[in-house]
Amino acid sequence: MLECDYHSIIMVNPSKQAPTDTSAAAAPIERLTLHEEVTNRLRDMIVESQLKPGERIQEMELAQQLRVSRTPIREAIKVLTSEGLVELLPLRGAIVKSFSAKDARDMLDVIAQLEEYAGRRACDASDEQIQSILDLHERMREHHLRGERPAYFALNQQIHGELIALADNDTLSMTHALLSKRMRSLRYSGNSEPGNWATALAEHDTMMRALAARDRDALAHAMGEHIRNTWPRVRHILNDTPDTDTPPVSDAA
Repeated sequence: MLECDYHSIIMVNPSKQAPTDTSAAAAPIERLTLHEEVTNRLRDMIVESQLKPGERIQEMELAQQLRVSRTPIREAIKVLTSEGLVELLPLRGAIVKSFSAKDARDMLDVIAQLEEYAGRRACDASDEQIQSILDLHERMREHHLRGERPAYFALNQQIHGELIALADNDTLSMTHALLSKRMRSLRYSGNSEPGNWATALAEHDTMMRALAARDRDALAHAMGEHIRNTWPRVRHILNDTPDTDTPPVSDAA
């Protein structure tokens, strides 16, 4: 059984841990196709606001910048359109999706409730699965200490995804992944202020303590609050933010 203090878990001497399963090492390395690499690059450009909401995606310019043909650019646009990050408009072409304040708050409220549900289920995971997430958290903390926000955010999203995966519910995972992709750019921007970033990390610390203790209610509450606290960190980014003092609706404790 895991100890309640998650810091004591992650400091276990690797030499005393169970031998690594060599079958994983023997598995072939997965290689991305060109259009997958281009899709990931364009998605990152949207998340990091190199491509801004409402901006038209210039296929030829991007093809020259990435040194590819227009075909993988077009394939990437199709994928990002299906994810809701890009929209196709008559006479304008592909545009980076611009979300309203209501869009953002609606999605955050749903994500919060999905994560609360997953938090309760995650506590049934194996010691190895929980340890893996705790290790990711410590790697994420190191990126915070070095001020490496893109690397921090990538691990942050991986941690949320793996917590959701522990619920072992394909419909939950699919819905969460879709909404998370749509909110990724806003959530990334929300931690641009050092104070916001430090607070978000502290919230993750609370989540990890609850996970290590297998405290269902505490983890569900911490995960839900972490998502709901995204709103005050991002609302200044959106232009149409009426009724900003009213918190998103939730029936969570």
